[in-house]
Amino acid sequence: MTEARRKPFVLFVCRHNTGRSQMAEAFVRKLGGEAIDVASAGTIAADRPDPGVVAAMAELGIDISRARPKLLDPEVMTRADRIITMGCDVEGVPRIDDDWGLPDPRGQVLERVRAIRDDVYRKVRELIAQLSEE
Repeated sequence: MTEARRKPFVLFVCRHNTGRSQMAEAFVRKLGGEAIDVASAGTIAADRPDPGVVAAMAELGIDISRARPKLLDPEVMTRADRIITMGCDVEGVPRIDDDWGLPDPRGQVLERVRAIRDDVYRKVRELIAQLSEE
C-alpha cells in the first residue's frame, strides 16, 4: 500500500492582503484545484481588496470582490509548506521561502494592474509546476 501524498499548503503574504497576495491565492485556487491548499494574509490587513485588482481579475472571470483581507495568523504560518512574500517589507514572518518582488498594484492605472496580474499568473503557474514535481 502506498502512502497518501499530503497536499502542499502555500501561504502568500503581503502587507495589506489587498492585491498581489489575493491574486496569487485566487490563481492557485483556479489552476491548482484540489491539489494545493492555499491562503493569503497581510501583516496589516486592510478592509477590502483593491478595486483595480478586483477589476483586473474580473476580466479573467475570477471574482475576488467578496474576498476579505486577513491578518497573518501564526498558526497558519506554522502549517505552511511554502511562505511567499510578494515584494513588500513584512514583519513577523518567521521564514520566507521566496519573494516574488512584484510592485504594489494599489493606486495604479488598470493597464499597470493588468501587467502585475499577468506576472502573478506566470509565477503561480511556475509554482504549481514545481509543486507537482515534488
